[in-house]
Amino acid sequence: MCHCSKVAQCHQPLLPPPEACPALHDRPRSARGGGAIGEVASIVRLAMPMVGAGLLMYMRSMVSMLFLGRLGSLPLAGGSLALGFANITGYSVLSGLAAGMDPVCGQAFGAGRTSVLTAALRRTVMLLLAASAPISVLWLAMRRVLVATGQDPDIAACAYEFILCSLPDLAVQSFLHPLRVYLRAQSITLPLTYAAAAALVLHVPVNVLLVQSLDLGIRGVALAAVWTNLNFLLFLVAYAYFSGLIHSDGNGEPAACVVTAGEEGGATTMEWRCLVTLSMHSCMSVCLEWWWYEIMVLLCGVLADPKAAVAAMGIMIQTTSLVYIFPHSLSCAVSTRVGHELGAGRPERARLVARVGLVCGAALGVVACAFAASLRGVWARVFTTDAAILRLASSALPILGAAELGNCPQTAGCGVLRGSARPGKAARINASAFYGVGMPAALALAFWPARLDFRGMWAGMLAAQLVCAALMLLAVRRTDWDEQAVRARELTGAVAIAAVVVGDGDVIKSDHAEPAKANADSGFLVVTVLS
Repeated sequence: MCHCSKVAQCHQPLLPPPEACPALHDRPRSARGGGAIGEVASIVRLAMPMVGAGLLMYMRSMVSMLFLGRLGSLPLAGGSLALGFANITGYSVLSGLAAGMDPVCGQAFGAGRTSVLTAALRRTVMLLLAASAPISVLWLAMRRVLVATGQDPDIAACAYEFILCSLPDLAVQSFLHPLRVYLRAQSITLPLTYAAAAALVLHVPVNVLLVQSLDLGIRGVALAAVWTNLNFLLFLVAYAYFSGLIHSDGNGEPAACVVTAGEEGGATTMEWRCLVTLSMHSCMSVCLEWWWYEIMVLLCGVLADPKAAVAAMGIMIQTTSLVYIFPHSLSCAVSTRVGHELGAGRPERARLVARVGLVCGAALGVVACAFAASLRGVWARVFTTDAAILRLASSALPILGAAELGNCPQTAGCGVLRGSARPGKAARINASAFYGVGMPAALALAFWPARLDFRGMWAGMLAAQLVCAALMLLAVRRTDWDEQAVRARELTGAVAIAAVVVGDGDVIKSDHAEPAKANADSGFLVVTVLS
């Protein structure tokens, strides 16, 4: 509640004139207003700490797999099956939903409306906690689902043990994902690396304690992963609290008297509808691509040599997950920078960010392709010595590398669309590319008429990534950046002031009530000024 002496002091547009907006602090002085080189520096400085955090969390997963492997083949199979099930039904959904707050936070910070970030953080946490409830019910029924689909009962029972102990991770992830977006939107990425490093350092002793000392077996591995994610979250919360981000406007000053309608029971329906719409579209965009890999694993079970094919696919997915850390970090950095510039009312600068991001994505694709092609004969030996698995993996690695030529720029393009609050377009592109082109191509090349088996499956992935990249580039090229800057003002509440709440709780409609309703009906954020 604001304590201004007069209502009129608060009854003002949420977005001040451009000259009144605070300068962004996400890049060095030499880069502000600079050209493409300065923008590359800004993007790299944002992306590199996220790459570090991604690699550290990847290492955490590898440690968990090593402890599962030490327990025997049955716990390893059960844990792997549980992780696959959890990825499809839970983690991908929560990650995608949390991405919906990305454009709101990025554009609001660029506009200087940092108070909007806190409201978006609270609402996204509530949304993810609500989504965790049906996911939990599905996880509780996982054993019956697996047995009904023909899985081995012993493996299903082992996987059920693992996923039951992973249930608390849904609550942890419901806080962790939004907090990471909240920090990234303010160009705070280095603490993510420090927190991930600290959590990883504790991950090994936690596993030793739970798996070996307490002899909890596969349950200990699952609980250790939850414990490590909780440590990661607590480190980030501690940073946000002690740095004053939770109690300030992001610049060290007390929070402004402007807050969102939802905090005092105002017109929250449209605000929630906006956030849920963005979150659902982002979730679809993430899940459609994520699920494609899991479908490929299932299809490998009906190839000529299913055991070798499934094992080789596991190696390939581990490889592409490692490589994906780099374009994903680039995508997040591009999304943040695009959101900042649109929120600050600088459409031409946003256009430059988009172009630089796509060029960086293309360069990253070339590096990833060279990496996969050069290591085709030795990379799979890190995971296995089986001749059949090595043959399949080495034959598919060059195709995986070629697919990265499309994957890296399309991931950067997805960041552009997300930063400009257009995740729905990204979802439609992913659906068209992966399921309209990639899936039919993979089936035709792997089975009939080409019968390329495992290589045909990855050739379908190559087709999907190239089509996806072409559609993303076309969408970015056709963007009207002036229009996106106007949408950013609406999204951050510049033209959607619905009401003023006076001291006794009566609601007095302002002159802007009708425009606010119109904008709300278009799905944009409606903001109420409180006094």
